[in-house]
Amino acid sequence: MVKPKKKLGQHFLINTEAANRIVDSLTGHHGYKNLVEIGPGTGALTCLLLNTEFQLTTIEIDEEAAGYLKRYLPEDVELILADVLSTDWSRFGEQFGVLGNLPYNISSQILFMIFDHREQVQECVLMLQKEVAERIASSPGSREYGILSVLLQAFYDVELLFTLPPTDFFPPPDVHSAVIRMRRNKIDKLNCDEKLFVRLVKAGFNQRRKKLRNALKPVIGEQPETDLVLQKRAEQLTWQDFVGLAQRFKK
Repeated sequence: MVKPKKKLGQHFLINTEAANRIVDSLTGHHGYKNLVEIGPGTGALTCLLLNTEFQLTTIEIDEEAAGYLKRYLPEDVELILADVLSTDWSRFGEQFGVLGNLPYNISSQILFMIFDHREQVQECVLMLQKEVAERIASSPGSREYGILSVLLQAFYDVELLFTLPPTDFFPPPDVHSAVIRMRRNKIDKLNCDEKLFVRLVKAGFNQRRKKLRNALKPVIGEQPETDLVLQKRAEQLTWQDFVGLAQRFKK
């Protein structure tokens, strides 16, 4: 049996019913055929994915886990022994889905990678720390609402599907987990400078206690106090509001 490694943030899923629910949450949105599983570990999800119509690729950083998986993976399933953060995602095709029990310590970085590859990634079913999942799915005005909420909701329909207790994992984590599904919406490009959009979102939330007039000053310069939108804080704005700001300050 593979020994969980604390430095890799490994908590192996041991609840078979939960594993089935996660795999059943895949819909093949927009007709993608290639599926990438991040961090398969001991294969709780992998063994179920072998019975689906998807062409599966797995990415595992742990040599011991990879060796264990190779014992039963068929030849047409590629196993990449690598850090997912340093993997070239263009190799997975023009369209693909992503599934995984993400290591809590790098889950935000993986979510930013999904955002960067939004033209390719059509659907994600991800198990995350409950607080992170709630952040991604949260609405404007909530304390959880943040950078990833805005960026991902601009391009994905986000659903928080269900939560899992620590006892569903080995070893049990100190927190509850949750599964989210993100499906690509119909927006190919935002009607603004997307790089400026990202800069405004990050600047606004990096100083989220400040009003936008002050938080965004390094990006848009000094603005009049009478500007009603800039009198708000970042957490009060929808992604559409940030698009509006990017349109206004594109010069």
